[in-house]
Amino acid sequence: MKMFRVVVNGSEYKVGIEELKEEHTPQPVQPKSAPPARQTEPPPAPKPQQKAQPASGGTDAASAGGTIVAPMPGTVLQVAVGIGDTVTKGQTLLVLEAMKMENEIMAPADGIVKELNVTQGVSVNAGDILVVLSL
Repeated sequence: MKMFRVVVNGSEYKVGIEELKEEHTPQPVQPKSAPPARQTEPPPAPKPQQKAQPASGGTDAASAGGTIVAPMPGTVLQVAVGIGDTVTKGQTLLVLEAMKMENEIMAPADGIVKELNVTQGVSVNAGDILVVLSL
């Protein structure tokens, strides 16, 4: 038996370690072969049902006509347009902060701002009408 002195967290210990001798030689283990994989056809691709929202960059919050509604509850950080302004498709109308993220609300089509129902600092709920465009 071999003796060792070990210090753990400032405490000293004397440890004896016994060397084991192999009485037999280990035999390698052969794994059983797995059954062959079944050949199956891949499932059919799902049919697209709705246009996916962009992963980043902004939110297209348009509903029927030129009415733009809040896609989620939040606070208006910035209003980039005014009543009577001409806007183009994809132009930022306002910035909505929701869940500590800034979401750009963009014009769904070219038009003129007919109504502006929010101002900077206002809290909105999902579905609230933010802007109405005359297309």
